[in-house]
Amino acid sequence: MTPAARIQSAIELLDAIIVAARDGGAAADTIIARWFAGRRYAGSKDRRAIRELVYDVIRLCGERPETGRAAMLALVRERPELAEGFDGSGYGPAQIGEDEPVASAGVAPKWLIESLAASGLDDAQQAALLERAPLDIRVNRLKGEREHLIHELPDARPLEFAPDALRLPPDTRVDQAPHYRDGWFEVQDAGSQIVSLAAGAAPGMQVIDLCAGGGGKTLALAAAMGNHGNILACDVDRGRLSRLTPRAERAGVSIAETRLFDPGREHEALDGWADRADLVLIDAPCSGTGTWRRNPEARWRLTPQRLEKLTQTQAHLLSLGAGLVRPGGALVYIVCSLLDAEGADQIAAFHAAHPEWRIERPGLPIGDPRGEGVRLTPLSHSTDGFFVAMMRRP
Repeated sequence: MTPAARIQSAIELLDAIIVAARDGGAAADTIIARWFAGRRYAGSKDRRAIRELVYDVIRLCGERPETGRAAMLALVRERPELAEGFDGSGYGPAQIGEDEPVASAGVAPKWLIESLAASGLDDAQQAALLERAPLDIRVNRLKGEREHLIHELPDARPLEFAPDALRLPPDTRVDQAPHYRDGWFEVQDAGSQIVSLAAGAAPGMQVIDLCAGGGGKTLALAAAMGNHGNILACDVDRGRLSRLTPRAERAGVSIAETRLFDPGREHEALDGWADRADLVLIDAPCSGTGTWRRNPEARWRLTPQRLEKLTQTQAHLLSLGAGLVRPGGALVYIVCSLLDAEGADQIAAFHAAHPEWRIERPGLPIGDPRGEGVRLTPLSHSTDGFFVAMMRRP
C-alpha cells in the first residue's frame, strides 16, 4: 500500500471508531481486527502503519471528533509530512482544503479534564494517562517461580514492587510462548496485580469475586490461596465469565466456581452466602480512566450521564458485598479509575452508611493515599491507574 492509501485506510477506521464510541458500539481493537480481516491484501507492514496512525490520532484528540478526516488533519498539524499523503489519488484522501474542519487536540473532553483536576491530577498526571503502556505478565505461583520464566523470556525484567510481575516490550507475542499455553503466566498489568494483593487472600478462605469478568483477579486470588479454599466468581456478562473456566484449567486452578448474575436479582444467585465470606472483592465496573493507555478511545465514550450510572452501580455493589462478609471479614473495593466520584467518594459514602465498619488502608508496596484508600497512577507508579480500599466488618 502507498502512504496515501494507508492514511485513507486510517481515516475510514477512525470514522467507524467515532461512530462506535458515540453509539456504544464495538471497541477500537475489535473494529480494526474486523477491518483487516476483510482486507487480506494489507501486508503486515501496512497493518502496523495503519494501526499506529489510528492510535496516534485517538491519543491526540481529547474531544470526540466529528469525522475521521478531521481527526487525521489534527495529526497533520503535529506531523506536517503527512500532508503529502493527501494527494487526491485513487486510493488516497482528497487534497486538503483551506477551510477544512480540524479536530482539536487535548487530553480529554473538557468536563473530564475538570473532573480529573478536581480529583488531584495535574497536567503531567493527566498527560501520562495516554502514554503507551508496557506489557506486564503475572507469573502463576501454582506452576513455578518468576526466576524460571526470566530465562524463557529474554526481554522480560522483574518489577521490584510486584513480586510476581515481569515487564516486556509492548508488542511481545507472549501468547505464542509454550509456558503461556501451559498456564505459567497470565497477561495482567502490574497495577492490577498490586491491588489484588490488597485483598490479603490466604489458603482456606471463603472468597467471593463479585465482578469477576474474565477472571484475571480470580486467578490471582487462587494463586495467593495456594489453590486451597473456595472462590465464587460472579458476573452479569455470560461471555466474559465463560472465559474463566478454560483459563482456570490452564492455570491449574480448581477452587473457582462461576455464578452468572441476573442484573438486579443478584441475591438469588448468592443464596446461602450471606454473612459467610472471609473476603469479598469488588472490582467494580467503572469509567476506566486509569486504563486510557490501553483504551484511549474510552475518553470518547464517557459522558456525565454514563458516569452517574456507573457510580450508582458501584454503590449498589458495595451494599451487596457488605451483606456477604462474615463478622471480622473484609470487603475490598477496586476501580481502574482515577476519578474521586468512583473511588474516594464511594468509600466515604459507604462509611457514612456503615459507620460500624473499620476502614483499613491497604499496606501496598507502592501507591499514594487518596481519601481512605490508595491510588496508583501511570506517572507516579508506572502502572495503570487504580483506586483500592479495604473495609473490615466488626
